[in-house]
Amino acid sequence: MKKMLYLPSILVISAALAACGNNHSSATDHNASKHLNRVPEQTEEDSISNTRIKLTFNNKEVFVRMYDNPASKDFLAQLPLTVTFEDYIGKEKVSILQKRLSIDDVQAGDLSKKGDFAYYAPWGNVAIFYKGLEDATNDLIILGQIESGKENVDGDFTGRIEKATKQKHDNTPLNNPIYSH
Repeated sequence: MKKMLYLPSILVISAALAACGNNHSSATDHNASKHLNRVPEQTEEDSISNTRIKLTFNNKEVFVRMYDNPASKDFLAQLPLTVTFEDYIGKEKVSILQKRLSIDDVQAGDLSKKGDFAYYAPWGNVAIFYKGLEDATNDLIILGQIESGKENVDGDFTGRIEKATKQKHDNTPLNNPIYSH
């Protein structure tokens, strides 16, 4: 009779353990599935987050670390460029690009801040913000951030924009922008 009392208890415990084992297996399968669906990591060659551009004008230089987005990639593909920057509304220097950037799959609508290098889609121009804007616009795409030389951006000027070579900017801090907002 005692054996008959133990049998239901053993069956209940076995069922509970089996359920726990299935939950663990399901979690493992879910994690494995999540790992398989993960976007492959970009190689350093594919990623532009370590890419800098150099703007040279009047014996001055400005270095910008580019952000990794399709508009930035399209801009880099147009380099080298010679452009003229003019002051706009006392907050930014702007230059119209000869060829508009592709803005497909780019989320715009950023609020600019001091030191941003951006693209304003409706006009097809790039901008260097030496002051931030109070209002966000749905058409502003931040391409990068000035790392050094912001103090050189004054007056109207014509300059050359090109990819910066590593030898030219090794002394530029990598993750320490020197400009506050």
